[in-house]
Amino acid sequence: MQASLIPPFGLGSFRLTGQVVIDSVRNGLDLGYRLIDTAQIYGNEAEVGQAIADSGVPRADLFLTTKIWTANYAGDKLIPSLKDSLAKLRTDQVDLTLIHWPSPGNAVPVAEFMGALAQAKAEGLTRLIGVSNFNIALLREAIAAVGADAIATNQIELHPVLQNRKLVDFARSQGIHITSYMTLAYGKALKEPAILAIAEAHGATPAQVVLAWALQLGYAVIPSSTKRENLASNLLAQQLALTDADMASIAALDRGERLTNPEGLAPVWD
Repeated sequence: MQASLIPPFGLGSFRLTGQVVIDSVRNGLDLGYRLIDTAQIYGNEAEVGQAIADSGVPRADLFLTTKIWTANYAGDKLIPSLKDSLAKLRTDQVDLTLIHWPSPGNAVPVAEFMGALAQAKAEGLTRLIGVSNFNIALLREAIAAVGADAIATNQIELHPVLQNRKLVDFARSQGIHITSYMTLAYGKALKEPAILAIAEAHGATPAQVVLAWALQLGYAVIPSSTKRENLASNLLAQQLALTDADMASIAALDRGERLTNPEGLAPVWD
């Protein structure tokens, strides 16, 4: 079980580019964030690397995650692409490297890209490896390729209106940690009456309630924001303790409402 190896609270950078991502990462690091999540396809690794370098925060204090894009899954492409990411991020090793989506049309077999990822770890290019957007069948293939112990996390869309319990239960049965992305459901979760009521009862923001819910379920979260005040506010979710009744109220919001399901990339979900 590698859950403890991944900080529970990090800073996402999806959809943030140029000066916007530099400012977000700089503010996040200044406020105390120490996990930064990026990806090759985000087109912002160089800016993330610049913001980290400018921050003065020692590399040893940071947890850096990046994700390999589908075009780089072939056995002869994955490691060179990761080395390119390391150059952009201005580091000789990331802490976690994920396979971003399943290979479209299974063009590159799971065993091939997981083997290449394991080789990247053996070469010291990444401390941990994992997957993202994998369903149960794909997780089984990844486990067959490298062993469950080698898979640090499955990073999936998970929020109050899409709780993904079947997939979560399977991952946990294998000792694989869950990282929730889009935890706030692009803000949709913040408008749920049940969450607004819980926020009011605790004197908290709706975002803090949703993030605290995910943290209490044992997930890692990586919310992003371009506003310093929101970045600071989100961090306080770690101090918010929800009651059993609060947790049950949020559990009841699950309606399987998936917001990210790109055609040609997404698997058949469980």
